[in-house]
Amino acid sequence: MQRQQLAVNGERFKNELERFANYGRTKNNGVTRLALSNEDRLVRDYFCSCCEELGMSIKIDDMGCIYATLAGIEEKPPIVIGSHMDTVKKGGRFDGVLGVVAGLELVRTFVENNIKPQIPITIVNFTNEEGARFEPSMMASGVLSGKFEKSAMLKKKDEDGVTFGEALKASGYEGHIENRLTEATAFLELHIEQGPVLESESLSIGVVECVLGMVCYEIEITGESDHAGTTPMEMRKDALFAANNIIAQARNKLRVLDKNLVFTMGRMNVLPNIHTVIPNKVVFSLEARHKNQSTIDSVEAIIKNLPQSVSTEGCDVKVTKLWGRDTVWFDEKICDALEKSTRSLGYSYKRMVSGAGHDAQFVASYVPTAMVFVPSVNGKSHCEEELTSWEECEKGVNVLLETVLTMLS
Repeated sequence: MQRQQLAVNGERFKNELERFANYGRTKNNGVTRLALSNEDRLVRDYFCSCCEELGMSIKIDDMGCIYATLAGIEEKPPIVIGSHMDTVKKGGRFDGVLGVVAGLELVRTFVENNIKPQIPITIVNFTNEEGARFEPSMMASGVLSGKFEKSAMLKKKDEDGVTFGEALKASGYEGHIENRLTEATAFLELHIEQGPVLESESLSIGVVECVLGMVCYEIEITGESDHAGTTPMEMRKDALFAANNIIAQARNKLRVLDKNLVFTMGRMNVLPNIHTVIPNKVVFSLEARHKNQSTIDSVEAIIKNLPQSVSTEGCDVKVTKLWGRDTVWFDEKICDALEKSTRSLGYSYKRMVSGAGHDAQFVASYVPTAMVFVPSVNGKSHCEEELTSWEECEKGVNVLLETVLTMLS
């Protein structure tokens, strides 16, 4: 006998997202809700009260992550749904919190239809995903997955000198290590795309196959400072001219390597930064992202060869790799299940990659994991203009609901 297809309550979901946005809402309809701030504490209180009303049990781990669980018929590892509720300064109403409220709406749909799941369903809120107050980003999920050392994270300070450990204790959300997420049947994270692809292709759903691998290099160019008006051009060692040559060469080489490669020179310091003085030092970053390691390897070879491939204007050039990460591939069976659910609901979709980092990439190292994207209007995110239509948000939650129902059947 075929199971009847359920759907979430779109109006209720919309209203709930707006209520969550009230905790830190800005005058331009964005949200500022930094990790472990008063606004974050209040939204956590509200989230917990919503879960308690649904008869869910609540646990908090030693990094402040909240786990609200709807009991199942069998005591087995839960299906976990969630994301984060912290934001950047003057961020949007959807980033992160969409995935948490999606879990809340999914459980509400179960409860109002008197569905007792075969195995538990847990909603998770990960602490400090953004890293906007305490660096690095994805801090709690990084500790849970063994990527970061807890002792080092507790010492991280915000711009006022408050440590993460102090803020965690003051928030009232310092729980116990035994409450950490250690196993699950699956982890599903619904998130806005934070990019323009889905909207540009008029698609409603992105089934995310991986989080892109990336490398980040620093290029330091050392020349000589002299008077900008008296030194002949052929006698100069202008670090900024050299940087310009290197950047142009990097663009020319990298742009033809692979059409799906993305790269950025996002940070640059020019010294002494005086208009009458020839620059004697330029330091800039160069990062690149792609899903295939072979392409990343080619990128690194190009970067390392940059000083030999162009004129460096007589300057010394130092190329240093700051860090890198491998592509994180999500669980193929769960991705297939999400795709099947999307098709059964009649939604337009594509398989895609994530260029941005998410808690899911760390959780994927020890729990079967996958992500769902919904479109971002004009690709905007991490700003007050961030927007995803309520209809597209609802579709994303329905994909989660249908996938969870399939997993439980």
